[in-house]
Amino acid sequence: MTDAIGTKKFYAATGANIKKYRDLRNYSLQVLAEKVGLTKKTIQRYENGEHRIDTERLKDLAAALDVSVLQLTEGAYEKLGIEVEETDNITLPIVGKISCGNGQLAYEYIEGYEPTPRSWINGGEYFYLRAKGDSMQGARIFDGDLLLIRKQEEVEDGEIAAVLIGEEAVLKRVYRQGTTLVLQSENTNYPPIICTAGENNIYIIGKLKKVVITF
Repeated sequence: MTDAIGTKKFYAATGANIKKYRDLRNYSLQVLAEKVGLTKKTIQRYENGEHRIDTERLKDLAAALDVSVLQLTEGAYEKLGIEVEETDNITLPIVGKISCGNGQLAYEYIEGYEPTPRSWINGGEYFYLRAKGDSMQGARIFDGDLLLIRKQEEVEDGEIAAVLIGEEAVLKRVYRQGTTLVLQSENTNYPPIICTAGENNIYIIGKLKKVVITF
């Protein structure tokens, strides 16, 4: 691999990270461009790996996206044959509101970010939700607990998943009966929800991987 090819791949990887975090923030190209004082076309070229990004501009983009420069260059230095020592933690968003349009999830509101051990992450995309109410107390999940969710559309029968109902993400134990979903709470005060995935804006959006207890 030549230096030129390596450099091109470096910026392509960085650009892919910029787009990933822009999508997570639900920013349009125009919104991000205005935050850093650039044109929409320039941001698009950054994301496509067509433009070099100097250090100061990378810092501006990281600040606008509320991430670190290390997050924007994650996986990029490997394209140059440079090893970068990773920290033990990564930062994941705590999502307060989610929408689903054309089958694509968008995080409408992010209430903050949580340092997360890399050992908890095993491929895929992750985010946090905050538990609300007492419907899952039988699974020792209580109001205010942080829920680490792995984004995925399918779960095994009986697993606990984040399910989008309208614009509210709720945690339920999921059972499938043919095309029918049974969403079961872990509290007898709440009856099961019986529905068909995709109908009435109901979607499985992720699998519960870990509960971070709030004392």
